[in-house]
Amino acid sequence: MSAPTRTRRLTRRRGSLLLSAVAASTLLATAACGAAAPAGGGDAAAPPNKDDKLTITVYSKFTDREYGVVTKALDKLKAKFPNITIKHEGNQDDDKLTQSIRGGNPPDVAISFYTDNLGAWCSTGSFQDLKPYIERDKVDLEQIPQAVRDYTSYQGKRCAMPMLADVYGFFYNKTQFAAKGIAGPPKNTTELFEDVKKLTEFNADGSIKTAGFLPSMPFYANQAQYWAPNFGAKFIGPDGKSSLASSPGWKDMFEFQKKLIDFYGGHEKVEKFKAGLGDEYSKDNGFQAGKLSMIYDGEFRTAFLKDQVPSLDYGTAPAPVLDSLAGQYGGGFGTGTIIAIPKGAKNPGAAWELIKQASLDTDTLVEMANGLNNVPSTKDSLNSPNLKMPPQFKTFTDIYNSGKLVANPTTPIGDAFLKAVNDFAEKWQAGSVPDLEAGLKKVDAQINDELAQKGAGG
Repeated sequence: MSAPTRTRRLTRRRGSLLLSAVAASTLLATAACGAAAPAGGGDAAAPPNKDDKLTITVYSKFTDREYGVVTKALDKLKAKFPNITIKHEGNQDDDKLTQSIRGGNPPDVAISFYTDNLGAWCSTGSFQDLKPYIERDKVDLEQIPQAVRDYTSYQGKRCAMPMLADVYGFFYNKTQFAAKGIAGPPKNTTELFEDVKKLTEFNADGSIKTAGFLPSMPFYANQAQYWAPNFGAKFIGPDGKSSLASSPGWKDMFEFQKKLIDFYGGHEKVEKFKAGLGDEYSKDNGFQAGKLSMIYDGEFRTAFLKDQVPSLDYGTAPAPVLDSLAGQYGGGFGTGTIIAIPKGAKNPGAAWELIKQASLDTDTLVEMANGLNNVPSTKDSLNSPNLKMPPQFKTFTDIYNSGKLVANPTTPIGDAFLKAVNDFAEKWQAGSVPDLEAGLKKVDAQINDELAQKGAGG
């Protein structure tokens, strides 16, 4: 795995928190001006004939080595359609994709690294409804976990398919665990706190030398959406409105975060320690440097560890859950790359054939998973003997296939609701929120106001 390439990919996913509101507004403006009116539920376009000569244009954000891995996998379609040319244009982000759709010159196939803007794309018709194709070809969607089916659809409309997945779990330093007499990873928050107390070491002046687990948020993979499933915290309620104040898990989560910060001696000490840690995707990452004993992270971290610190003895496990949610242990947060047919695609029938290849064909998925160190998205690909990963990777395929995988809700405001919650977390941990419940209600109001504006066509 090319560390620099993965760095750009995941950094953009984190960075999307800052851009989602703008992107969602652009997508909705697209629909308002008529350039991306809903496509409707028309018939599926006919597949190409075997001898047809045509070019399928694909937009993705892949670059460098990862671009080559994906291009090779996409070209496997030639085995069935030898006269089709795949024109894969990398380094195309969501904004460029949106602009191409609005300008009436979209690619035939769109690949996005993240699901942030799916609700906006679906609700405006910028992505075509795939239901007619799925029904015509009798696609078995049961091959895909329910949470993944959820994050590739919006309000019952399937406007994308999953290509590969990212799954988040827990990494722990086995050497440090053994030195402190800890037999295995924590399964609940009580065990996590006890392990933190054993693993943490302080300098003579009271500053943190080594932290068992750092509660700062947002920091590395400490983000609200990755923690939420382990506390039973729900972003959106059954009524379609923000549910931070009414979902007890949020209060439990933030109170646990404060408990950890208090243990370390307060926010300032935590921030000072955090400032001395390396970049998330550098060799000096706090976990990789031995300064953090435990972290949340995705399956792709296994590739960084192999490449940057192969001597580190580490283990992986599902993230610990709130004590009262023991039955949820073994699950976790999942997201992933999505693939779709934009409105106005010139070759929709051929585009669907490529999407089937990239989202459902076992050999294609396994080849990409091995090359990109991501989780393949179907049950058959998960169980393929050709899937070659380190032993620690199995934790993430198990979480993915556990039936307990949780994904972000898709909304017409993109991931603006995630930014709002992570902004709140930052203020809460700094002691700037005197009343937790009142603070959560305020964020609910902010999110609901944005949802109402988009629902009204704003």
